[in-house]
Amino acid sequence: MSLLPLGIDVSKAKLDCALMLGSKFRTKVFANSPQGFAQLAAWLQRQTCEAVHVGMEATGIYWETVALFLSDAGHRVSVINPALAKAHGQSLGLRRKTDAADAKLLADFCREKQPPAWRPPSDNERRLRALVRRHQGLVEMQTQEKNRRESLREDVRDSVEAHLAWLAAEITRIEQAIAKLLDEDDSLRGQRDLLDSIPGLGERTIAVLLAYGVHGEHFQSARQFAAFAGLSPRLHESGSSVHRKPRMSKAGHAFLRRALYMPAMTALYKTAWGKRFRNRLAARGKPPKLIIGAMMRKLAQVAFGVVKSGAPFNPALHGA
Repeated sequence: MSLLPLGIDVSKAKLDCALMLGSKFRTKVFANSPQGFAQLAAWLQRQTCEAVHVGMEATGIYWETVALFLSDAGHRVSVINPALAKAHGQSLGLRRKTDAADAKLLADFCREKQPPAWRPPSDNERRLRALVRRHQGLVEMQTQEKNRRESLREDVRDSVEAHLAWLAAEITRIEQAIAKLLDEDDSLRGQRDLLDSIPGLGERTIAVLLAYGVHGEHFQSARQFAAFAGLSPRLHESGSSVHRKPRMSKAGHAFLRRALYMPAMTALYKTAWGKRFRNRLAARGKPPKLIIGAMMRKLAQVAFGVVKSGAPFNPALHGA
């Protein structure tokens, strides 16, 4: 017996849900919080749904907690590429763009396309993900405080300096916790060592890649992993007259994409294989911004490749 489709349009504060019953929908809005998740589970029970097929888009980071909750509760969860959901809506001739309409569209997508189930991360991956997010948040706070320090009144300078000292100590503590977690998990430690063989990748980026499933358990190909990060090129061509410049799709995980920017710059200007890659694209007339995006995508694909194959980075395979 097929599972009833449930579409969820996720935002920071709320979950717009649409349960598909034949050709009709039952809709309800819940808070995007643990209390809201419990209310959603109770609502599904009242609809006599022991399990449903949940569809939600992979945009931002707000979908992850509810996806974990529903997956742990025994529901089938599919995390859908926003581009596929949009194309499905266009094929149906939909003209409305609201949260409720998007939820219904995702439910219909699950019914018709039967997308594969999302594989939740392991316990250690969840721990690692929480740590890398916390690290990123602390680094952002540190940058903000450093910027404020340049134009401070003396009245508050001591407060800012004390906060900066605390941030530095806390960042170090989180980095030590990340290193300890990677050292103690045999699988993560082996994957870390493989990623460390790629010139341009540092400890912080490696931790982010591992936290977001660079190994092959969540993705079947390097192209899928790059698409998950929103690094796939978006082309717009039609006939002989419409040839727009390719752009990065950005329809994916912004946190993962952001983590690859500085490593891409390092690889392009500090490593032999990256310089060769940059020179080859520059010789073909590619602008610097496009080259940086191409290297970000290349790093994601190479990272997936070394972890999937179990073989360290081989510069000979990349023209160096």
